Amino acid sequence: MTRRPYIVGNWKMHGTRAMLSEARAIDRAAQRHMKVEVALAPPYTLIHPIHREAEQIAVGAQDCHHAEGGAHTGDISAAMIADAGAKFVILGHSERRQDHGESDALVRAKAEAALAAGLRIIMCCGESAETRDSGKAVAFVKRQLKASLPPADRIPGEIADRITVAYEPIWAIGTGNAATTDDIAEMHAAIRALLVELLGEEQGAEVRILYGGSVKPDNAAEIFAVPEVGGALVGGASLTADSFMGIALAASEPFEN
Repeated sequence: MTRRPYIVGNWKMHGTRAMLSEARAIDRAAQRHMKVEVALAPPYTLIHPIHREAEQIAVGAQDCHHAEGGAHTGDISAAMIADAGAKFVILGHSERRQDHGESDALVRAKAEAALAAGLRIIMCCGESAETRDSGKAVAFVKRQLKASLPPADRIPGEIADRITVAYEPIWAIGTGNAATTDDIAEMHAAIRALLVELLGEEQGAEVRILYGGSVKPDNAAEIFAVPEVGGALVGGASLTADSFMGIALAASEPFEN
């Protein structure tokens, strides 16, 4: 991969203005690790405050609605989050799929809306423990991703600049359990092959594939050494600058040796 490693923090439903100091610390640290691309996806309420203060990191959102506007109480459109300063949006996260019943078709509609609003997207995919135990994990993830991504002709501009994929095994999110390096290698290789099939050789080979699932400073280097791992989508460990930038440092080390 020729692109910089991409380390994205997903703050989920954590964070008030009191956490702006952590965002500032992450931004300052990111300026010392320019070989890694660092970004944060805070709650909607912090997108604009962090965007206003950040000098290096990109700020994104954790979801968006598929419609441009209308009678959708409590929802936020892609144009609204872009207006607040978001540069990207995370879509298809397992917590959205499970807790809010989001289908692949809805996730694709959100992706098309986000791209039309000028946002980059991070498309999540991943299997449950039951699916993995059944031996159908790879087939499930490929089917889910294929149904969730917009077709290549609906992705404006350079595809690899607009699309990132994040593989997050559901059974490894917030559990303290990370998939083995063999598990990660197998799935990332399968995702890469699918991206080449869907997006073409050149663009499909350049799209970064992140790993997410209990990534921490003490296991990050081992994960980043796996072929086709282009970064990480980090949950709990992104809530403090020390732990989050420890992961970013592990991603930058291969480039500094």
